[in-house]
Amino acid sequence: MDKKKKVRMILIFLLIAAVLLAGVILLQGKYEKHETIKEAMRDAVLHEDNKISLFGLIDVNPAVISAFSVTGILLTLALILRIFVIPRFKLMPGKLQILIEEWVGFFDRLAKTNSPHRNRFLGMYLFAAGSYIFVGTCFELLGVQAVTTEGNSVSLPAPLADINGAIMMGCLSYLVILSGGIAGNGIKGVGKTFKDFSLPISMSFRLFGALLSGALVTELVYYYIQLSYVLPVVVGVLFTLLHALIQTYVLTMLTSVFYGEVSEVHEPKPRKQKVKRAEAAA
Repeated sequence: MDKKKKVRMILIFLLIAAVLLAGVILLQGKYEKHETIKEAMRDAVLHEDNKISLFGLIDVNPAVISAFSVTGILLTLALILRIFVIPRFKLMPGKLQILIEEWVGFFDRLAKTNSPHRNRFLGMYLFAAGSYIFVGTCFELLGVQAVTTEGNSVSLPAPLADINGAIMMGCLSYLVILSGGIAGNGIKGVGKTFKDFSLPISMSFRLFGALLSGALVTELVYYYIQLSYVLPVVVGVLFTLLHALIQTYVLTMLTSVFYGEVSEVHEPKPRKQKVKRAEAAA
């Protein structure tokens, strides 16, 4: 890059910064907030006020709408890939084929590494759960707007930023682990799984806390107009992508590890034969 291009890029950057600064100054005091920062933070956790009507039947949390939207996106994407992309796979893969194979292969290797004896169903579940967590977390980056029952506009959050969604994901993973214990060791597998009774709670709250922290930070940045230019893009993208990658890996890793432990078949140890006292004395 020559000097003229560098100078041009610097001038464009300074011009954009000047326009944003002028917007902050001109819009100061020209906008209205329908809730305080305390109310915004509280509602981001509890979802008590900003409800959305679901087909006019019931008022639900925004995260429920997000969950339905993410599920629809994943099912539609899976159908498109299965019909139009997978049949055209080649021996020399292209970029899209490499991406799909690496994404599927990551969860397949994770299942085989941590559960070498039973991993077929585990690999499929890890792929489904990991894809849902990653896409669901990145969904909030789209900034899809919805109208609440009170007439306010809200941005749809990540489905797992709601405690109910996080608990269901943790409990579902625990049931998958339990199924592995039953398939591998029968009743003994149930006992081994129930030893870690706090596992669904820890997985649920770990997932919920990580995603909620990013949502609260982004909500705080967006609330103040002085910070609502450029900075939310950096903060929102970094927090969201970081949480999406970390939480996808953490939950699938924990599930595969515990599944491998409870489904592993342990052969009974041979009983020691009793030695007669006479023989021992001899």
